Amino acid sequence: MWAFLPLSFFAISAVRATTISADATISVSGSTNATVNMVAAAWYAGWHSEDLPVANVSWEKYTHMTFSFAETTPDVRNVSFNGSNPEVLPDFVATARKNNVKALVSVGGWTGSRFFSSNVASAENRTAFVKTVTDLATKYGLDGIDFDWEYPGNQGIGCNVISPNDTTNFLAYLQELRKDPVGSKLILTAAVPINPWKGPDGNPLTDVSEFSKLLDYVAIMNYDISGPWLSYVGPNAPLEDSCAPSANQQGSATSAIKAWTTAKMPSHKIVLGVPAYGHSFNVNASDAFECTTDDIEVLAPFPPFNKAQQPIGDAWDDGAGVDKCGVQNGPGGNFDFWGLIDAGFLFANGTAAPGIDYRFDECSQTAYVYNETSQVMVSFDDTRSFAAKGEFVAKNNLRGFAMWEAGGDSQDALLDSIRKASGFDDVEDC
Repeated sequence: MWAFLPLSFFAISAVRATTISADATISVSGSTNATVNMVAAAWYAGWHSEDLPVANVSWEKYTHMTFSFAETTPDVRNVSFNGSNPEVLPDFVATARKNNVKALVSVGGWTGSRFFSSNVASAENRTAFVKTVTDLATKYGLDGIDFDWEYPGNQGIGCNVISPNDTTNFLAYLQELRKDPVGSKLILTAAVPINPWKGPDGNPLTDVSEFSKLLDYVAIMNYDISGPWLSYVGPNAPLEDSCAPSANQQGSATSAIKAWTTAKMPSHKIVLGVPAYGHSFNVNASDAFECTTDDIEVLAPFPPFNKAQQPIGDAWDDGAGVDKCGVQNGPGGNFDFWGLIDAGFLFANGTAAPGIDYRFDECSQTAYVYNETSQVMVSFDDTRSFAAKGEFVAKNNLRGFAMWEAGGDSQDALLDSIRKASGFDDVEDC
């Protein structure tokens, strides 16, 4: 992978301009006295550890870091790191501890959730899976476990084992895990979709209060809301979408927080998931622009794109090939924030490069760039987007944020933006 090492990683390892205080608290819902520490988290993709070594993570700017992924397997007694470089996990945990950061491992993920359902489907399996997870935590000295089940009672990648009883069984599993001597002491978190998990009737749960008693927090994955699976270019991670045309309303951070809090998940147990990447599309120049009332040409909202010509993303993009379900897929087309810089869409400071059209959508609070020569448009979050999300975290008394992924940023531009806006005390070290 070193042959494809993006230039911005050298900047990541070289620039350390600030020392960050992680101290930030929010009020517990319904209490005028109690407070909890805020969360500044990210997922660390083990398969990218050669490009972003553990030592190069900006540990001083995080409170929690989650190693990804331990994938579920048909054998309830085992999980598999499946190419995620578990040999670096001991160093990951030791370095996190040295920097007073909580070290977690995420179980599941898009390709690793296939056997969650069967692993918690019976009392016998739940007991065995409790041991599997607690043994994992004990082996590596983890502070916690993140459950990234995509998705209970609802198909994810396409070949998951699923059951209408998934959410009920997941609750029973968590209850048993909390009764275990090891599990009772672990930080337990869950990466969740923008709507509450589906219940036995196939509809989102209206009451998740029992889960809130067991989980330290949930991280709402407010990304991949729009992408190449739709017929138009839309925001990857909209903060708001009620101001968009009804046909283009796919959900947002605003609707997600409303859905989860209405279902009785306290706001102080919600962390907002934010993406350090965007989706790319091939868009004809004739569709990419529109004229304003002042006869100024600007990037058009929600343009159609050419599905048969999916652009290739940055060096970390998923290439074309057969997925875990045996389905042939084209390239993912993803650009990390550093990838947009390396590809010439953005300057190192995150502003649009010469020859690149830029649009900031005031509704979704997300950015778009377009290269008319290559006809590639990318929907992504820039520092302005992350600042808006940080302000949203503070305004709604959320627990904090969690970024996918730690290595997607460039010189901590996104991380610094959301930390400052959400209320962390970032002070310059002279």
